[in-house]
Amino acid sequence: MDIKHLTKADFNDAIASGTSLVDFWAGWCMPCKMLAPVIEELAGEHADITVGKVDVDAEGELAMQFGVMSIPTVVLFQDGKEVRRFVGVQPKNVYADAIAPAQADAGPDPETVNRAEAE
Repeated sequence: MDIKHLTKADFNDAIASGTSLVDFWAGWCMPCKMLAPVIEELAGEHADITVGKVDVDAEGELAMQFGVMSIPTVVLFQDGKEVRRFVGVQPKNVYADAIAPAQADAGPDPETVNRAEAE
């Protein structure tokens, strides 16, 4: 799955349902640049979730809304609600380990359940 570059206009819709991982970053931030390949790998490995990035310089209002004081800050959402927050660069497995329980809490995919019931 591609990484979505989120803005104030599309942020709420992007995180409204399912699991979402959002990286708050800035182009001048060296730790953010170190984290970028990890976020890209997670997006590729977890096509069933939304992976987004918010440029805090361009979207300062979003950064303030979510209380982002240091970057990088990665926030995990489930159905629009924050469930975990990571400040600073973390190893890839830390993010991956957080994604799995959030997906499990979401329950089965309704489309899959409906298809199985119809058969």
